[in-house]
This record gives sequence, C-alpha cells and structure tokens, in this order.
Amino acid sequence: MIDISKISDEKPLVRFIKEYKKAHSLEQPNIDAISISSFDNKSGEPDSRYVNLKYIIDNKWIFFSNYNSLKAKQFESVNKIAASFFWHKTNCQIRMKATIRKTKPKFSDDHFRLRNKSKNLLAIVSDQSNFVNSYNDFLLKYKKYKNENIDLTLRPDYWGGFTFIPYYFEFWNGDANRLNKRECFYISGDEWKSSFLQP
Repeated sequence: MIDISKISDEKPLVRFIKEYKKAHSLEQPNIDAISISSFDNKSGEPDSRYVNLKYIIDNKWIFFSNYNSLKAKQFESVNKIAASFFWHKTNCQIRMKATIRKTKPKFSDDHFRLRNKSKNLLAIVSDQSNFVNSYNDFLLKYKKYKNENIDLTLRPDYWGGFTFIPYYFEFWNGDANRLNKRECFYISGDEWKSSFLQP
C-alpha cells in the first residue's frame, strides 16, 4: 500500500489516484513496487531496480534505502531518474521522469521508528550492494546482530528516505489489439499540460 492521504490535486496526480484505486480494488499484488532507473557516471551505464514506494505527499514521492548503496551514489551524481509502475490487473503502465534528493532527517526518523523491527535490524546490519563471500555469511552476521541489544527504533545515519518530484508522466492503458491509450502530462511554465501519444 502507498499512503496517498496527502496527495496533491494536480492533474496528473488526480489521474494517478484513479488508476491506483482501480488497481487496488482488483487486489493488484505488489501495488507499491516501482522501478527506479538512474545513471552511473562512473561506469557510464544506466541502472534499474524495484523499490517499495511508501508515500506521496503533495507532489513528493517517497521511498527508503541505504544511503551508502550504489543507487544512492548514482542519485547523488545525477539527480534525475525515470520511474515506472506496471499493474497487470488493469494492464496499466505509469511512467515518470523526476528529480530526486534525500528526505529531511526527521521524516526518515519518524518512518524508521514506526517500521517493523526485523526490517529495521536488516537496515542496520546490511552494507547494501557490497560484496559478501556467501549468503550464509550474511545470515551469520544478521543472527549475530539479532542477539545483541540494539535499539531498533533508532535510525542509523546511513539509512533514510529519498524524495522524487516528477515533471513528466505517461499513463499507458493496454488494448488487446495494440490500440494502446497513451496520455502524457508535462510541465509548461507553471502549469501542467496534457497530450495523447500514438500507440
């Protein structure tokens, strides 16, 4: 689930709410899974991964991760991303282009405090994206920390939120005969404009 209780009433976000509620009513699994694509300046390669979107507050879309991870370094070097949902229950794809930055520390603190404690332990223990000799080695490390007296409500400074603000949307609704409906929204001056794209 994505917390959309404080979402903006801007045109593309109103459209998003409509698509989200439709997918949710059909019990779309992993409805909060969103693909985030970034660019790695060091390797000169694009990169993508799925994360769980947690909040949309006003026009800000928020997920959480390790600040020492590869994706965090990519966001820091190039602060523009592409993001996309695909909900097979409604055959709907939503694409975005956005700028990204870290959330304010207090927001990350508050979210971490309310999270499941086992997830917090994993966030504390994992050196996300770094190599390890084997999966079993990591499990041993995890179990070791699990037996220690750690405050699992205290957020480590290397973990927190990312906020991205879209400046482009495309809503793709699939058709059995490939007559797919594609509507895009983009900012022109101070307002959102919309147009349709050919399938």
